[in-house]
Amino acid sequence: MEVMSEIVHLSGLDIEELVAFVGQAGEPKYRAKQLFKGLHERRLRDFDAITDLPKAFREKLNGIATASTLEVESRYVSEDGTRRYLMNTRDGFPVETVYIPSEGRDTICFSSQSGCPLKCDFCLTAKLGLLRNLTAGEIVEQIIIVLNDVYGVGNATPHGTNLVGMGAGEPFLNFENLLKALGIISSEEGLFIVPNRVTVSTAGIVPKIYEIAQIENRPHLAISLSAADDELRSKLMPINKRWDIDEVMKAARVFEGSLKRGERFTFEYVLLGGVNDSDEQAVQLAALIERYGLRRVKVNLIPHNSAAQLDYHPSEPEQVLRFKSILERAGVSAYVRQPRGRDIYAACGQLAAKHEPNSLEFTL
Repeated sequence: MEVMSEIVHLSGLDIEELVAFVGQAGEPKYRAKQLFKGLHERRLRDFDAITDLPKAFREKLNGIATASTLEVESRYVSEDGTRRYLMNTRDGFPVETVYIPSEGRDTICFSSQSGCPLKCDFCLTAKLGLLRNLTAGEIVEQIIIVLNDVYGVGNATPHGTNLVGMGAGEPFLNFENLLKALGIISSEEGLFIVPNRVTVSTAGIVPKIYEIAQIENRPHLAISLSAADDELRSKLMPINKRWDIDEVMKAARVFEGSLKRGERFTFEYVLLGGVNDSDEQAVQLAALIERYGLRRVKVNLIPHNSAAQLDYHPSEPEQVLRFKSILERAGVSAYVRQPRGRDIYAACGQLAAKHEPNSLEFTL
């Protein structure tokens, strides 16, 4: 049997790449579609389980390829039903993924990097630093692992699945792998989670905002802002020293101009008690949005999720509502994100490879 020079992670190959792969392995082209459907539509992570492939080809695959590179180390289950998965890559780096159930839909929050390089002051993940980018296959595999755990291997999901690229890492600093993974995930022959059901968050990597504005089939965009003046934003989000608020807002304006009918984009604003949540700062945020003429934006207010390692606390509930009301009176659409999974460190800004499992039963 011919053995390729290195093991190939097939979950990260699109259908055209799989055609080339099976050809190199001496198999007919139609095997690529069988393989893709087995890996993605049926969510199988073991070649021997793809029984519509000949036994000899399955044996060959086990020597030259893999469908499984992530290993679930721990699963945490919140009192509100949220699940947090701590996985490890083959080279030992942590990957965290969160499943958030709600009536009529599921949401999976996936990571694009192991750790994060951006050092946002209010985010626990930033304490890890950047460990490495995740491959397209590692991004795809997170979704497969979660769906198999929740519904069983290969079982249909009873309702739609939404994806949010808001786990560990800055997605736009792993742009090519992110887009490739989303292309694989959206395929009708596979998971078929279309871009309209995907939202990707960026801290403000301005060149990539311009780039994604030019892509036809793309995910929804959320831009993390968290302050309306440069001095405070640079303290909270040091990336502001590279691309300041003016540059971010100009890029947002271009992105808004590329929206299709009925589409909007989002500014995310983490509310930190006594830091960025005053009435005056709400007025300042509304004025900023007005100054750049943005009309198709909504503001997602995120009460801070506390952690012992962070010197911040959430805003008082009454102030959250006041901040929201001020924005709405100024004509800005705003809503408050309800925290999920705080008790298992699964909420926004809390992912930092915390090892305290409370459940270890899962289906891969």
